[in-house]
Amino acid sequence: MTRAQRYVDPVLRVQSQITDRDCVLLDWLAEHGVLTSAQIAQALFPSLDYAQERLRALVGLRVLERFRPNRAGGGSFPYHYLLSQLGLEVIAAQRGEHLERGYRDRARRRRWQLTNRANLAHLVGTNGFFAALAGHARTRPGCELTRWWSARQCQQMGAFATAGADIDQRLYTPKSRPDGHGIWVEDDSQTSFFLEYDTGTERPISRLVDKTDGYVDLARITRQVWPVLFWLPGPVRERHLHEELTDAGVIYPVATATHDAGNPADAVWWLHRRPGRRLRLAELGDQDLTATAR
Repeated sequence: MTRAQRYVDPVLRVQSQITDRDCVLLDWLAEHGVLTSAQIAQALFPSLDYAQERLRALVGLRVLERFRPNRAGGGSFPYHYLLSQLGLEVIAAQRGEHLERGYRDRARRRRWQLTNRANLAHLVGTNGFFAALAGHARTRPGCELTRWWSARQCQQMGAFATAGADIDQRLYTPKSRPDGHGIWVEDDSQTSFFLEYDTGTERPISRLVDKTDGYVDLARITRQVWPVLFWLPGPVRERHLHEELTDAGVIYPVATATHDAGNPADAVWWLHRRPGRRLRLAELGDQDLTATAR
């Protein structure tokens, strides 16, 4: 058996045993790193038990690996899932990508980076936001999360260049550093947005306000104004952020909600400078949003 045959055979064998839903999960993990069992169940499966059964099978097929971070006060978190080396190879085959030299060590390095990163909770929280939207869309006709970009994708040169864009857009590297970017469709409404997932560790809170400068600059280049969503740990921090936004004179569209408010697709969003009820995510796409600097 040749070296090429030894590489191809395991990939072909696994591809015959994975479903379309499995492929969606593998693709998400390739881009976003890690998801918990609860997040995967919410986004893709009818129940947690069903999800756990399939995840165990995928671990058995050696396309996924899992780990359980320890809690500071004792005990451990739910299982966190990431791609194994074979999973990375399957994704590369599906995408028609060439595996770079040294690829066989890639999964080990990726696992070490994810399991040892200080901001793992931040990454998991960010991914949980989008998993919740995907889960909402799965059970609601007319709803769809048509784009879910990672922070890495958002920071690439020309990432937000429009069709037929000029040279300035195609060569522009965003100064904004969102934790994610998405496009949410609900019936006839479309909302493009940036996510800033906040764990409450940013001190002072004015640092959150300062982040809006990058979005103003991006809007100036792309001539597209998409709201920034701050997903915050609690109502006190949310109120203080609105006060700081007002004091700083920010008029770029910002909406806030808290981690325990409910599904981010629902009416949980407080649009800055707009009194009255909280809005659904789909309603944020209907505002008259004009890009102006602070």
